[in-house]
Amino acid sequence: RKPKNQKLKCASYDWKRGLGTCHNCNTTFQLHTYKRKGVSEKEYIRPGNHNATAITDKVAVWFKTRGISKKTLNECSVSEGTEYMPQTSKIEKVIKFNYLMGNDLINIKYRDGRKNFKLFKGAEKVFYNINSIIGYNSCVIVEGEMDALSFHEAGIPNVLSVPNGATLNSNNLDYLDNCIDYFDDKEKVILAVDNDEAGQALQQELIRRLGAEVCFIIDFNDCKDANEYLLKYGNKRLSELIEKAKAVPLENVTTFKDIEEEVTDFVQHGFKPGYQVGLQNFDEIFSTYTGQFITVTGIPSSGKSDFVDQMVVGYNINYKWKTAFASPENAPTYLHAHKLMRKVWQGMPTPGDINTNQWKKVAEHINDNFFFIDMERYTLESVLRKGAELVKRKGIKCLVIDPFNKIRDVDCKTEDVNRYTMEYLTKIEIFAKKFDVLVFIVAHPTKMYRDKEGKIEEPTMYNIKGGGEWYDASYHGLLVHRDYENKTVKAKVLKVKFQNLGENGAEANFKWEPKSGCFIPHNQNVSTAEAMPWE
Repeated sequence: RKPKNQKLKCASYDWKRGLGTCHNCNTTFQLHTYKRKGVSEKEYIRPGNHNATAITDKVAVWFKTRGISKKTLNECSVSEGTEYMPQTSKIEKVIKFNYLMGNDLINIKYRDGRKNFKLFKGAEKVFYNINSIIGYNSCVIVEGEMDALSFHEAGIPNVLSVPNGATLNSNNLDYLDNCIDYFDDKEKVILAVDNDEAGQALQQELIRRLGAEVCFIIDFNDCKDANEYLLKYGNKRLSELIEKAKAVPLENVTTFKDIEEEVTDFVQHGFKPGYQVGLQNFDEIFSTYTGQFITVTGIPSSGKSDFVDQMVVGYNINYKWKTAFASPENAPTYLHAHKLMRKVWQGMPTPGDINTNQWKKVAEHINDNFFFIDMERYTLESVLRKGAELVKRKGIKCLVIDPFNKIRDVDCKTEDVNRYTMEYLTKIEIFAKKFDVLVFIVAHPTKMYRDKEGKIEEPTMYNIKGGGEWYDASYHGLLVHRDYENKTVKAKVLKVKFQNLGENGAEANFKWEPKSGCFIPHNQNVSTAEAMPWE
C-alpha cells in the first residue's frame, strides 16, 4: 500500500451502498446493485460512454500548469472529447469531468477552451467524485472539479465537488438531496468552498443541511480556492489545511469573531431587508427573517390555512424555499396538494389537463418543493424530528404546524396552560434557530362573540388559549379575517418583532380568486360568477 494509506485497511466495504474502495489504488468497485434512499421518481437521461477519449499530452500539459498530474486525472475519471457548446453555438474540443456512482456514469460536465461549462442535458445532479468518500469517516467538499483534483493531488483522495458553483440568490442543493445517504456515516465533513460571498452562502447551507456538529471549515487565507492555494503554496501546505480545519462554532456559544462579518455588514448597510411573499400590499406591511416563527390566528373558516399556503408558495417562487406541512387541518392530503397545485398553476386544472406537459411540470414542482408529514398521531416531538430530517434530506426552509391544538407536546407534564404554551413555543424557537427555518403555527382563538352590529369581533393573539404567552413569545403575529359582506379577506399584522420588518396594526385586503385559490390585492377585479366543478 501507499505510505499515506498504511494506517488504513487494505479495502473498505459499504454493503448498504454495494460499493468497495481499494486503499492501494483508490479504485471503487461494485459489490451488488443498490437503490439509494429517497431516490427521486424523475426519469433522468444517462450519458453512457459519451464520445470519450483518454487525456492527450496537450491537455495533460495544460493541467500540469494548474498543478494537476496525469495520474490524478486518470484516478478521478477525467477524459476529453468533442461536444456542442451552446455558448459558442458549435462543436468544441472539451475536457470531460465524468460523474460516477459505483460503475454508473450519471452525469458529465464539459469545459471548452474558453472556460465555458455545461452539464449533460437531462442527467441527474450528483456530487463529482462521490465514490471517493466511501469507506472513510470523513470527507472534503469543494466548489469545483479543479479544487477536487487539487486535494487529490495533495494526497487527500476522499474529496468531492458540488456540480454547480454557488450563487448568492439561491443554493437549492438538489444534488445533496440525491446523495444525502452517502453522508450518514461521516463523523467529519470539511467544507473547503470558495473564499467569496457566494461560497460562504453555500457553506452556511451545507452546515444547515449536514449539521454543525460534523462540519469543519478551511480558511484559504489570501487565496480564493484550493487550486489557487495549491499553485501558490504546494501540495504539502494544501494537505496541512485539513489538519487545521476549524470546527463550526459551538451551539449556544457565540464569540465576536463568530459574528464579526455580520456586525461589519450591519454597520455598513444597516438592517437586512426581510423576506417577502410577492403580494405587493402585504409586502408593504410585513416581511420576516428565517430562524423565527409566525403565529397565524383567525376565527374558523376565515382562510388561515389557505393564506399560509399562499405565503409559502410565494416564498417558493421568490426564493425557491421548500416547505413541510404537519397539517391535520388540511387532511386528506390529496386535497391539500390540489390546493397548492392550483396556486402554482394559477388556475383550476381540468380533466383535459391531466398528463399534459403543464400538468407534469406543476406536479413535479409540487413533488420537489412541498412535503406532507402524515402521522396517525401527531406530537410536537415527532413533527420536529421529521422536520429536522427534512432539513437534511430535502433542504426545507419552512415548517407549517396547523393547527397548534392537534399537535400536542406530550413531553410537557404541566397542567398550567401558560407554562405549557411557553414550553411549546420555546421548542419551536429552538428548532427554527438551529435549522434556520421559518415556522408557521396556526392557532385557533377561543370563541368570539358578535358586536352590537352583529359582526363577529376580530380576535387578537390574546384570544388564543394561553394568549399572553403567545404575544410575548412569538416573533410575529398575523390575523386572517373574512368580511362576508364585502367578500374580502384581510391580513392584519398583530405583532412584528423588529420595526424594519413591518408595521404593527397594518392591514392588507384581498379578494379570493376561486379557480386558482390565490389571494389577489382587493383593488383587482376578480370574477366569481363561474361555479366550481364540485358545485
